Amino acid sequence: MIDSYDWAGGREAMMRFGPDTGPVVVAALPLFEEANRTRSFVVTILRLLAARGIAGALPDLPGQGESMLPTHRTSLLKMQDAFNFACDTFDRDGRACYALGIRSGALLDTLAPVAGRWHFAPMLGEKLLRELKRTAIAADPQRTDLDAPILGGDTPIEIAGNLLSPALLAELPTARPAPHARIVRLVTDSADAVLKVEGSPLWRRAEPDNDPALATLLADDIAAWIRACAS
Repeated sequence: MIDSYDWAGGREAMMRFGPDTGPVVVAALPLFEEANRTRSFVVTILRLLAARGIAGALPDLPGQGESMLPTHRTSLLKMQDAFNFACDTFDRDGRACYALGIRSGALLDTLAPVAGRWHFAPMLGEKLLRELKRTAIAADPQRTDLDAPILGGDTPIEIAGNLLSPALLAELPTARPAPHARIVRLVTDSADAVLKVEGSPLWRRAEPDNDPALATLLADDIAAWIRACAS
């Protein structure tokens, strides 16, 4: 079901799945191009959770998805604030909210007073910034606008077809996922996690893709985790 939510900067669309009562998993996609590559995968997880009796929501955040706010006018703080408002939509109804963050999406739930956080392959903001710079330089080795403007100015910086604000780029070096999340990673990822699973990094693919088997594994883990949190 297509719904919407209001935040301080306006109104954004939100897809909803599953029952109208009980706990809700609110998902945050990775930022920028990785959102397009993983959207179908996250929707599959939320549909699988709905089949297990757990509601889900996938809000568009300011400057992302179908948002009317241009990408170059958003910031990490705006997206975090909007995610908080999306969760508050359910909190006002007395429903327990749980955050689901994929990759850099794990940076977006830090302001939300959720009952728990579940992160898949979470990353630091500084790593995302390095990847953005690497992508820009690979496309144009002569780029010279990727460092100094990050500290100030208001001229958007183009990276991989996205116009990004210097303010957003300046937020990334210190951006961290919230602590005390349940962290799940692929077995090929050497970073710490409470669970490692077989699968492929869909965010690395050239085109959007899906992995139903991996989605099933993750939905099972999320459902069991929510039951444990509620008990």
